[in-house]
Amino acid sequence: MTEEERLLYMQQRAQAEDEMAKRKEDMLTQFLKDKLQKEERNSAVNLHKLTQQWRAVLRQTRAAELRSDIAVLSQTFERVLDRKDSVIKCLVCDLSEAEQQSAQALRSHLQCVDCLLALQKGRLASLEQQWNSSLEGLSYEFNSEREQILSQHQQECAYLEDVTFAMEQFYMEVDVEARQDYQSTRDDIKNRNIEEKHALRIQLEGTVEGLWRQFQQALRSYNEATEDRHVAFESLRTRDQRSAQEIDTQMRRLQKMQDSISALRSRLNSSQRESEGAARGLRVAREEVTLQARQLKTQLSCARAAERNQLTNLTVRSNAAAKKLQGIITKGERLLRLAEMCRKLETEHEKVLPFYTSSLTAEEESQERANAMEPPSEELAQAMLDYSVLERFWQRYNKVLLERLCLEQERGALTRENQQLRVLLRQYLDGISVSDEILRHRNPLLMVSRPTLAVQPTADAQRKRHTVIEAAHIVQRTL
Repeated sequence: MTEEERLLYMQQRAQAEDEMAKRKEDMLTQFLKDKLQKEERNSAVNLHKLTQQWRAVLRQTRAAELRSDIAVLSQTFERVLDRKDSVIKCLVCDLSEAEQQSAQALRSHLQCVDCLLALQKGRLASLEQQWNSSLEGLSYEFNSEREQILSQHQQECAYLEDVTFAMEQFYMEVDVEARQDYQSTRDDIKNRNIEEKHALRIQLEGTVEGLWRQFQQALRSYNEATEDRHVAFESLRTRDQRSAQEIDTQMRRLQKMQDSISALRSRLNSSQRESEGAARGLRVAREEVTLQARQLKTQLSCARAAERNQLTNLTVRSNAAAKKLQGIITKGERLLRLAEMCRKLETEHEKVLPFYTSSLTAEEESQERANAMEPPSEELAQAMLDYSVLERFWQRYNKVLLERLCLEQERGALTRENQQLRVLLRQYLDGISVSDEILRHRNPLLMVSRPTLAVQPTADAQRKRHTVIEAAHIVQRTL
């Protein structure tokens, strides 16, 4: 055998041994797996048997414990229920007392409301009577003043018409007289001027004729002698100067007459202007009187509108007050009906003792009475004194409110206790029932240490002691 064959043989042998060892390992592994599975099945069956037996033992012990706990809880619940019944009876008695006090306070309140309604009606009647009397007085004054103003206005209008007519007549007469005077003066001056002109013309003609004769004579005498002519010439020149002076004098007189005529014209114009100013003043006075009449009419209309607005506001307010009083009456009737309904539900204890005992000491009560006798010095104390009649009502109301709060607290405690009992009962039912869903969760019967059933304290033990202080005492201390 060659070396290569020997190596090949050794390799084949090694491979065969490896395969044999691998087969042995596989067989051993399979055997161990089968054995392990068999042991697991046996252990599971044994564990299930142990669990069943252990559950039966635990169920018996747990059932006995739960029965004893249920008996204790039932006794506790009955005892608490009896106590609650007694408390409810006491509360019903207190509630009847509070309702009686409320009815009494309601009756006193309704009496006060009736008194207030009577006072309000009387006040409204007096206000209405006063308003009617004031309205009649104002109407009478307005009518009398209106008649007086109208009569005065008519008189003034008649007076102004008379004055206007008299002024027109006067100025017409003055104008006619002025025109007549002017015409007569003008005619006189014109006639005088004509006469003077004729006289002057006649005089001048005579003078001219005389001068002409003298000139003829002078001419004749001039021919006779030069000296005589010269003398005559001088005398004639002197006379000519005198004539010129007379002519100037007459011209001045004419100028003076013209000046007097212009003065008369200016006087006539001034008188016309004065008459126009007087007429204008009369027109202004008439306009002022008309404006005053319009202002008085406007004031009268404004006064009427203001009175109408006041009457409207008074009517609206009276209607609102009547509606408000009607609402108060309706509310009072509703309170009376509620009081009657509540009075039917009162107990004998509440009817006998409607109010709770005061928490103040004898010394504090005496001090409170002494303070109540003193007159109030502040607004808050005065306001509280006005509502002192409702003190009994507030006592009963506070009592009912406190009892309601106590009942709500007890109800909450009982609700929590009921919920806890329901949870325990549900746990017990889950423990005694067998199902796949329950077995998948934690079972309370398999617990070694069970939770202790702590009995909830009663409502009387949980109820806290409340300190009650009178409201009047607090107000007296604060004031």
